[in-house]
Amino acid sequence: MDSTDLKDLSVIIVGAGLGGVMLGLLLEKLGISYTIFERAKTVKPLGPVTTHFFSRELDSTTSCFRRSHPIRYSVGKKVLSVEETEDHALINCSDGTRYFGDIVVGADGAYSGVRQSLYKKLQSEGQLPNSDTVSMNVGFVCTVGTTNPMDPEKIPLLKDGTTKFCQYRMTTVNSYRICWTLSKQHINDGEGNDLAFRNSEWAPETVETSLKEFYNLPCPFGGTMKDIIDATPRELVSKVFLEEKLFETWHHGRVVLLGDACHKMLPAAGQGAMNAMQDAVILANCLYDLKSTRQADIKSAFSVYHEQRYPFAKAQVESSRLAAKLTCDQGMFERFLRQILFVWLPESVRRQNLLKTASYRPQVCFLPYVQNRGQGPVMPQKRSWRREKELEDQRQGETTQSASP
Repeated sequence: MDSTDLKDLSVIIVGAGLGGVMLGLLLEKLGISYTIFERAKTVKPLGPVTTHFFSRELDSTTSCFRRSHPIRYSVGKKVLSVEETEDHALINCSDGTRYFGDIVVGADGAYSGVRQSLYKKLQSEGQLPNSDTVSMNVGFVCTVGTTNPMDPEKIPLLKDGTTKFCQYRMTTVNSYRICWTLSKQHINDGEGNDLAFRNSEWAPETVETSLKEFYNLPCPFGGTMKDIIDATPRELVSKVFLEEKLFETWHHGRVVLLGDACHKMLPAAGQGAMNAMQDAVILANCLYDLKSTRQADIKSAFSVYHEQRYPFAKAQVESSRLAAKLTCDQGMFERFLRQILFVWLPESVRRQNLLKTASYRPQVCFLPYVQNRGQGPVMPQKRSWRREKELEDQRQGETTQSASP
């Protein structure tokens, strides 16, 4: 399979989240055939979003903006199972349709149907590690809600029309409403992991006690959290679980996992979407170096993908767990740790740690590299044999052209 044969590869991507869409965009650049299958009936792009992180004293940091535009996708497609043979892979959808491709990518989130189908097969064959049969760990329990329209005269931040996100996980939305999330560490009280899959199905009347714990906390938009909670209809209040798990098995045969489907992180550090996109970059690089559509070569490419990404995903799962403890836990140890890290620790040490984290910046090997404009080093990444060959052919062509009379 030479550099002109990539167009012969067909990829099925299950899930139109950021990781799946990122992979689709990269495959588009390569000319590889792909389709994104999304269980939701509509996929809507996000408008501009302003993000603020507040300290206890309600000092705000700067903000950022993000947009997302999915392409070439099919909606309303819930995947029930995945099958594979020596020559192809296929997905079976709840509407009775089935689709064939050379590769199936499970980018369908923490409760990935692709992963569940794959693991069921592997477990029946005795090939699934015991650790992958264990449920995700429930780290925190959140109470979430959306207020009725609020008075912009009392909350001026609602006037400017932008969406604002801040601790304690509050987001302004249209019509002067506020979406909020209040988190606390999960204590295994018998409800535990067995109920985790139900997520927001908890009845509103069960959350009143949890809400009262937050009444007296100051609100970043002014007043106390009780003002925000009182403005929220109880039918718009639910409990959700925040879970985490690093899966060991990321691929088998012609099926591979990406993002939350293989490494579910707590959201405190904001690394879930970032790592899903990094997965997409490395997976695209590995597909770019694919030598043929034979199963052996595909399995080899997936092994390289896992080898490159697993250590960094593991580090971010652990980092996200620490960030969650620092931002949400209210125990004595966590309060003391916050004092050390945010107050006593020298700025130079915090900066060095950030530079170390930021040194991992995988780039798309088949596009021009982005120059390092920062002060920290960039960790080297695996070289692409196909890219090296293309550059060498280009250099030889230029040499031949310059030598011609």
